[in-house]
Amino acid sequence: MARLALLAVPVALLLSLSFLLLRPASPPLPFSRQQAASGPDRRRLLRVYVAELPRALNHGLLDLYWSLPAADSRIPASSDPDHPPPRPRAHSPYPDSPLIKQYSAEYWLLASLQPGSSSAPAVRVVADWRDADVVFVPFFATLSAEMELGWGAKGAFRRKEGNEDYRRQREVVDRVTAHPAWRRSGGRDHVFVLTDPVAMWHVRKEIAPAILLVVDFGGWYKLDSNSASSNVSHMIQHTQVSLLKDVIVPYTHLLPTMHLSENKDRPTLLYFKGAKHRHRGGLVREKLWDLMVNEPDVVMEEGYPNATGREQSIKGMRTSEFCLHPAGDTPTSCRLFDAVASLCIPVIVSDEIELPFEGMIDYTEFAIFVSVNNAMRPKWLTNYLRNVPRQQKDEFRRNMAHVQPIFEYDSIYPGRMASAAQDGAVNHIWKKIHQKLPMIQEAVTREKRKPDGTSIPLRCHCT
Repeated sequence: MARLALLAVPVALLLSLSFLLLRPASPPLPFSRQQAASGPDRRRLLRVYVAELPRALNHGLLDLYWSLPAADSRIPASSDPDHPPPRPRAHSPYPDSPLIKQYSAEYWLLASLQPGSSSAPAVRVVADWRDADVVFVPFFATLSAEMELGWGAKGAFRRKEGNEDYRRQREVVDRVTAHPAWRRSGGRDHVFVLTDPVAMWHVRKEIAPAILLVVDFGGWYKLDSNSASSNVSHMIQHTQVSLLKDVIVPYTHLLPTMHLSENKDRPTLLYFKGAKHRHRGGLVREKLWDLMVNEPDVVMEEGYPNATGREQSIKGMRTSEFCLHPAGDTPTSCRLFDAVASLCIPVIVSDEIELPFEGMIDYTEFAIFVSVNNAMRPKWLTNYLRNVPRQQKDEFRRNMAHVQPIFEYDSIYPGRMASAAQDGAVNHIWKKIHQKLPMIQEAVTREKRKPDGTSIPLRCHCT
């Protein structure tokens, strides 16, 4: 027994030594004062620093918008719900005009970082940029762009001279890139909200390394005319956006939310309301329209979402089993989120679509995806939809009701006041940004070790 005891001592020592030798080395220097380079701890909050910008670049723009005397020049004066302003206001809310309201994420995200906000429990605002995981840039880029498009000189938007939106873009970029926080990371940990496809139009190349919050990548793609294969004319060359670093966010839906208990008979098979003629990928919409406009139980309406069009859309979506979502000028539109709010099963015909919060929710549980090739076959789509079993449609609708709160931006959600902040769009966006941190930290670390004079072409694989 004594011999066994003596043998046990060196064995124990060997095991202890092996454990010490095999332990991983200490982690490298932290990305920020409290952030280990091994990636974010999912149990802790995302630390956000709000960049210092003048009020004129965010809430001051709202004051300017509500002081405009004339209506939006792009639409009939009677269709502008905001001008003249309907009543005196104690504060300046985000516009009600559907052209702008659908892109209101910039307003709600900044609001979630204000003292006393409860809409982003996944976030903690920090006072020192060196303690932050990300830097939020509080510029209302969409509102700035839309004001130039609707109230600026005709044709001035794509020019720099006489363009107030460009002046604001330039001021934002100059202020942000001059700050030490930008120099620390090359901008890779900065967050810009660019929900409008033309937001920050003139300075996109300068902010390309940042985390961009967009509704899709449609406004960023360009054809690669120099493709090695002449048969791959549709190849996309895009070095400014990527699912690795950027976040797809939902549009703000324009129609009221319908609860499952309010659901009634839906006599129409398929419903669509919108513009027939679009550009680029939207040509699919025009062909679909011609194929389906005379189909029984299918309603294809052309119209603008003014007060009359809104009421028509509410009625059409709430009385239809399926709502068509073809690509427009870009792969997505607000229509998809209106359909979810109306419990109308989305039928998505958009091959290049990217969707918000994938990995958190499964769209195949409440939406139907159809390839453009199949949708272009006469009678194929309507025959397919007529054969979807009632049980499956009911299940889709129950699943849709379950995810409705995820697409809500404000916290005023009837019947779900307590839970709205926890499962709303704003908090999900911050969670998605949190998921990007390991890749951002890796990119920053790789950039630091590159010697001066290194020239590496931009490249980005997003799928």
